[in-house]
Amino acid sequence: MTDEGTTSTRAAAERPTHRGAVWAAATWSAGVLALLIALPLVARDRLPDPLATHWGGREPDDSMSLTAAVLFPAAFWAVLVLTAVALRRYRGNLAPGAAATTLAAGGVLLTGAQASIVHANLDRARWQDAAPMGIEVVLILLATGLAGLLARLASRRYGARPAPRPATGEPALEVPPGAHLVWLSHAANPWLQLTAAVFGLAAVAVAVAATSGVADVGLPLVLLLALPTLTVLVCSSVRVRVTAAGLTVGFGPFGWPARRWSPAELESARVERRTAAQAGGWGYRINGLGTTVMLRGGACLVVRTRRGTDFAVSVDDAERGAALLNALIARTRQPAG
Repeated sequence: MTDEGTTSTRAAAERPTHRGAVWAAATWSAGVLALLIALPLVARDRLPDPLATHWGGREPDDSMSLTAAVLFPAAFWAVLVLTAVALRRYRGNLAPGAAATTLAAGGVLLTGAQASIVHANLDRARWQDAAPMGIEVVLILLATGLAGLLARLASRRYGARPAPRPATGEPALEVPPGAHLVWLSHAANPWLQLTAAVFGLAAVAVAVAATSGVADVGLPLVLLLALPTLTVLVCSSVRVRVTAAGLTVGFGPFGWPARRWSPAELESARVERRTAAQAGGWGYRINGLGTTVMLRGGACLVVRTRRGTDFAVSVDDAERGAALLNALIARTRQPAG
């Protein structure tokens, strides 16, 4: 495409099927359903029947039987999950991220509401004696909006048309003067994503149990589960971008944190086939080969820095990324004028 006389060519690898994301969504869906059903049932001996389920202002003004309080949010969640599946199946290209946003926001909203209802009715003789609602509603709505926003950001897609692959052999690419080439790629490890989802769901379950008053658990246990969730999540996927500014490798669903190198900081780029055994395992690894971000075995984009260190990342279409990087590195070494 042309922009003020400057040709801009965009090269990108097709995103792989996110099996890990699908399994993580399934785990989240099943976990939220379990929480919605388990919360009132676990505390049933401490709840009135019926129990308050609606507040007019701050005071309770309507109730449901314990059975209805269990089944109604569970059924509503099932409808939301089916809606998310339909969005992904039939509107995935037109509304990217809609399914993830629906699941994230809906799950937080329903579990927050169920936890607040259980907490308000806990150890009350009648539903009319339920605790008033106030700041809880505001916090639940804020958490719902934040969850939806984060899910939307995490599901952003790189939209670009594939460009012709460079010729076989030494990765190299001709960059016409004035052209701005961009290469984008992505890789993920489904098992690491699933592990992060399991730890995250456990952290949410403990936090919900604590805030509802059903279980006497403290913040340390929540942190004990949340920290490995974040660590594994950051190491489960990677986004790689090559532009005129150099190489950017972003970690996790949000592409943050990220490592960056300008073309002047790089000596060369190449493609190597590596296995998890060679890298020392999955995730972010440092060994005799240098630093390797190993998410799946096979071709890796490897860059040699001017300091003599190697950084490798297992990513799709590594050959094209190496070719563009070598072209940018060669451009920086050309004499000015």
